[in-house]
Amino acid sequence: MQADQVARGGAHALDVERPAEDLERELDELQRRIGLRGDALYGLPLLGIALPGFVFRHREAGGEHYVYVEDAVTGCLAGYTVFNHVPEAGRSAARHLRAPHSKYRAAYQRRGIATAVYRWWLESGRCLLSGARQSSGAHALWRALAQRHPLLYVDLHDKSLRCLGREVDPGLREALFTRMILLGRGWDPALLANRTGMQDLA
Repeated sequence: MQADQVARGGAHALDVERPAEDLERELDELQRRIGLRGDALYGLPLLGIALPGFVFRHREAGGEHYVYVEDAVTGCLAGYTVFNHVPEAGRSAARHLRAPHSKYRAAYQRRGIATAVYRWWLESGRCLLSGARQSSGAHALWRALAQRHPLLYVDLHDKSLRCLGREVDPGLREALFTRMILLGRGWDPALLANRTGMQDLA
């Protein structure tokens, strides 16, 4: 699995491993729609993400954000990332946290796409919450992003967050309710606790 992943089994953020042909068909259909005049995906605004060879397009729908990544030379849709709502975090936290999930073709994996998209989100002053399970590659990606953005481990249970600190032992890290939060530009743990009701901030 790639270090460019955000969860198990995919290019950089596939939470659940799925047959490659299913992913290819999904991305082919999205690519068709992006090029279809009148479709909701046609003419999406460009993002200023600097990754040579790629074009990034943004769509917001239902409060969730989608970033579609195209090969600038071939026009092929390399894949996309969606920043999902996290209602399981509770109403206050859900206003400020998004869980990233991504799907990318095999040919475009391990090329820094996820890193670029996540960094754009964080530099925009928004925060990320990891999924319930992460591959070692996904964990490595989040740790790499933590070099520039504060990372906290939290316990997410009964729609409330409890801070576990900046480091946890491996056993706790693998627990079902343990998540990671990356703080976007302008955020710190105290502000996160104030906005989300997170408890046990040291």
